[in-house]
Amino acid sequence: MKRHIRYSETEPALLLLDQRFLPAQEKWFVCRRVQDVIVALQEMVVRGAPAIGVTAAYGCCLGAATVDPSDRKWQKRLLEKLECLVRARPTAVNLEYSVQRMRRAWKADPDIALDDLRWMWHKLAQDIHSEDIAANKAMGRWGQSLIADGWTVMTHCNAGALATGGYGTALGVFRAAKSAGKTVQVLANETRPFLQGARLTAYELQEDDIPVQVACDNAAATLMSRGLIQAVVVGADRIAANGDTANKIGTYGLAILAREHGIPFYVVAPKSSIDFQMKSGQDILIEERPAHEVTHIQGARIVPHGVAVLNYAFDVTPHELITHIITEKGILDRPFDQSIARIKAE
Repeated sequence: MKRHIRYSETEPALLLLDQRFLPAQEKWFVCRRVQDVIVALQEMVVRGAPAIGVTAAYGCCLGAATVDPSDRKWQKRLLEKLECLVRARPTAVNLEYSVQRMRRAWKADPDIALDDLRWMWHKLAQDIHSEDIAANKAMGRWGQSLIADGWTVMTHCNAGALATGGYGTALGVFRAAKSAGKTVQVLANETRPFLQGARLTAYELQEDDIPVQVACDNAAATLMSRGLIQAVVVGADRIAANGDTANKIGTYGLAILAREHGIPFYVVAPKSSIDFQMKSGQDILIEERPAHEVTHIQGARIVPHGVAVLNYAFDVTPHELITHIITEKGILDRPFDQSIARIKAE
């Protein structure tokens, strides 16, 4: 996969491969202000918790690049931009993680000159980006050890290079399995209503010559009952301290079906997706998306006028339904509260 998040310090500008148009068209969305980044996050130009985190780090750089150094209150103006950025998407913890990491670096030297802050933040954003890719590759190596040669694995939404800084979490497992010489068939759920599986996961895996088929979301039970699925591998937008996991809506139902059919259910996510302060998934704020994502497909209305819509973007899978959580630190076992506490201590 080509690098889909690019930052130009000289312009300055953040270029994002616009995922709303994939796979039909490859268009770039150009951000020149923090508000442009917020629009990109909210309108799904870029999505996926790790990718949101990387984008947010570069968004901080844009914020620093666009404040007026002659304004005596430039620090206050910049902090206001960061607060707006943090509120862009409430469920994915990586956004807040990246912004707070940038703020901590600033707080360590509060009197730093603006030009020096811009340089420091650009370097830190690049570090966050490269660290995410390295973490994805580490997760892939850990995760592929759980996948047997010849398996068919179901995944939900898109947890690939497009959802991260590069390489992918769940899809990184499949890429690592291929590199290890294994043959793995992937069944990508279409993932209504934004169709991340049908459009993005299928696009990525086809590009990498990994066998993929797209299945309707409501076919999962039948496919499992026929013995066509040997494992389910998904990503995560936020993991609570007890292992409860928020991911794309529909993940919870897949986990229930997997348990019913004796199929292992794996969550793949970096340490930065774990909210160590959140005790359980009951505390995770679930984002509600605009109704038009459900009422329309490619601009055509499919729901009658006047009919209300529920469009929760995520659901929470209880930790009891998860077989393993795979991070760059290794494979976490039950009880997850203890294994998560151990990697926090590290």
